[in-house]
Amino acid sequence: MWKKIAIICLLMLSFSLINPGVAAAAGFKSYVDTADGYQFLYPNGWLPVKVANGPDVVFHDLIEISENVSVVISPVPEGKTLKELGAPTEVGYKLGKAALAPSDSGRTAELVDAREKDNEGKTYYILEYLVKLPNNQQRHNIASVAVSRGKLFTFNASIPEKRWTKVKRTMENVVDSFTVY
Repeated sequence: MWKKIAIICLLMLSFSLINPGVAAAAGFKSYVDTADGYQFLYPNGWLPVKVANGPDVVFHDLIEISENVSVVISPVPEGKTLKELGAPTEVGYKLGKAALAPSDSGRTAELVDAREKDNEGKTYYILEYLVKLPNNQQRHNIASVAVSRGKLFTFNASIPEKRWTKVKRTMENVVDSFTVY
């Protein structure tokens, strides 16, 4: 009997070591906002940044300070769901125009991917953009958008394009970790 228990424990341990979601979590810290009802993981070595009249929270890399994640909370009409706001590409296009590249900003945002995912009964849209700044620098943004309790939550990771291939997997894990409740 003890042999069976030991084998089961070893199997569970080996599964957790080869499961990339579990292994990747070792390089992250957790942020939980119980008042607003959301949480996410962010990379070790990132720090919170105080921003007045802007996002609810911002974290940036200690070394590469232009790499950041943020949460913006906006009202939505009572009872509206994310799907009622539009399909992933439709919401992605609107978000790109309104938040990433407003007409007077000099920026352009190209929506390169938009998909839907469900997590514990909540619908999320994962939106990926290439953003060109007025100084011709390019950034890669990936966002998770959800509606909960009459609010639209936008969790965005923004990375210089030249670093995107190096941190892509990490940022995808970070954005995938975002949940609302």
